[in-house]
Amino acid sequence: MPKTIALVEDDIALRENYIAALSRQGYDINAYATRPAAEQAFAKALPDLAIIDIGLEDEIDGGFALCQQLRSLSKTLPIIFFTARDNDYDTICGLRMGADDYLTKDISLPHLLARIAALFRRNALLQSNSPVHDNEDLVENGKLRIDVNRMTVNWDRQAVELTVTEFWMLHAIAKYAGHVKSRQQLMDESKMVVDDTTITSHIKRIRKKFVEIDPEFDCIETVYGMGYRWKSAC
Repeated sequence: MPKTIALVEDDIALRENYIAALSRQGYDINAYATRPAAEQAFAKALPDLAIIDIGLEDEIDGGFALCQQLRSLSKTLPIIFFTARDNDYDTICGLRMGADDYLTKDISLPHLLARIAALFRRNALLQSNSPVHDNEDLVENGKLRIDVNRMTVNWDRQAVELTVTEFWMLHAIAKYAGHVKSRQQLMDESKMVVDDTTITSHIKRIRKKFVEIDPEFDCIETVYGMGYRWKSAC
C-alpha cells in the first residue's frame, strides 16, 4: 500500500505544487489549509507522515499547536516542519515539540524527498515484530536497554518515549560507549542531513526525557568542538 502523507499548508499554490510532486512519487496525499481541518482529520485517522507549515492562515503558530496534538496521538509518527521561517528560535521550538525534522522552503524537491524517504525507512522498523536478536539489535549498558527490532528504549526498566530521529541519534551514541560521535557521524548513522542547531536540539530533548525519569541522569556528554558520547561509566 502507498504511504499516506498529510500536507498542512495554507498557501494554495504551494499546496497544489507539492501535492503534485509527492503524488508523482507514489504517495497518497491528504492536504489541509488550516489547523482545525487537519485536527479533525487526525482525530479520525493518522497519516504515515505529516508535513506541517508553522503559520496557518490567521494562526501565526498554528503548526506548533498541531504538532503537539499529533505527538499526543502518536509518539513515533514522523513529523516534518516545512516552513519559510528560517531562524534558530523556531527551529528549536519545533524540535522541542517533537518534530523529527525542520526544513525551510528554499530546499530542493530532491532534498525534501530524500528526507521523507529516510524517515519512512527508519520508521519501517517499528513494524518489525521479530523475536530474534543479534548483537547489533540490542544495546545494553548499565540501566540502558535499546531494542532495535522494536525501536524501544528503557532506562532502569522504564520506557523512554523517543521520536524516530531521537531513537537513531541515541542508538548512534550509545552503541559505542566512551567513543565520541561527531555531528557528521550522527547524521550518517541516523541517515539525516541537518544543521548543528538541529542536532543540538535533538540531543537536549533526549537528555530531558531521561532526566524526567531519572533526575540524576548524566550519561550523554558534550565534547565541545568534537561531538557527543555516552559515558563509559554509565
